[in-house]
Order: sequence, then structure tokens, then C-alpha cells
Amino acid sequence: MIPSDHFVRFYNEVFKFLDRNDGLEKYYLEISRHQEHHCLDLFSRKGIAGMREYWNVIAREENIISKSKKKGIVTNTKMISSDSHICPSLTKNLDNDAGVCEKYCLHCPGWVIPIFTKTGFYCVYDLINLLEPTCSMNVFAIREEAEEFKQQRIAGGADPALIYDNLDKADEIEANKIRLAPLRAQEAAKAEN
Repeated sequence: MIPSDHFVRFYNEVFKFLDRNDGLEKYYLEISRHQEHHCLDLFSRKGIAGMREYWNVIAREENIISKSKKKGIVTNTKMISSDSHICPSLTKNLDNDAGVCEKYCLHCPGWVIPIFTKTGFYCVYDLINLLEPTCSMNVFAIREEAEEFKQQRIAGGADPALIYDNLDKADEIEANKIRLAPLRAQEAAKAEN
């Protein structure tokens, strides 16, 4: 197995190559398709609770330090929020004599937003600064709350060009939410027993 120090630097070089050849967005979608094997079923069945389960493991494995100085994800029944204060992946690439791919951070919203869309959730992902190891991922069950959150970020000084979302996919998200409602109800009933 390749160590994470080497893995993220390898990814960085792949991203540079693909960006020069106009293939980066297509690659992010391919990453998303592969990540479905790890989390699509979990998010489909458990919704926000499944996201918390998935990202708490990732936060521990990748040693992500959040702004609240606690590892993990803040959640309630309507929203999941993850503020990465020190992203170890970008940090390793910034400390790389080969230089960082300026679009390196786009891989996170590039793979997660399609999965949130498929599982009936809205995402507002603020990359904040592409060359600083910090970002903010926020997922909502309710469109209006996601839209309001995005507007608050922008009003607070966030760069709209660095905010990625799936608000334009509302019809698809709502259809997926309806499609998955029986599965989530069944999962909730199992958890109560």
C-alpha cells in the first residue's frame, strides 16, 4: 500500500497533468463514481447519520483538525458541517518541491457533491482559498436552508467563485429524497428496535 505522503503527492501530479489536458472535471466525476462503493449506500440508508459515521472515520484516519479543535463532524437532523482547519492532504502538497496543483482542492466538492445529489441532499462547499489548507463543507436536507447558508457565506466575505454547490439540481435532489424516504424510514425503524 502506498503511504499517504506519497499518495497525495501522486494525486497532485495526476491533477496537474489532467488540468493541462482539460480532463480534471471528468476525473473528479470518476472519483465520485468509485467513492459510491464506500458511501452511497450508507448515505442513502442513514442520511445525515450515515454521513457522520463516514466522515468521523475519515477525520480520524486523515488526522483532520477542525476549526473547533475537535476531530469530527458537527451534525443535527437537518445539516452536517465540517470545517477543516488544517487539511493534511493539501498541507503535504504545499510542502512539496514539485509545487501544488492550483485546482487540487476541487477534488473534494468534485466527488462529494454528485453523491449528495444522488442521496437527496444539498451541499454548499466553500473552499475559502485554494492555497490554504482550510475549507467548509455543509450539507442540508432543506434547499432553503442551503441557499440561506450560501448567501450568509457570501455576505460574510466568502469568494463566490470558491463556493461549489448543487442548488441547481433541486429537481433531481427532491426526486431522490422521495425515492429514498422508504429506505430511510425502514433503517430508522431498525435502529429503534
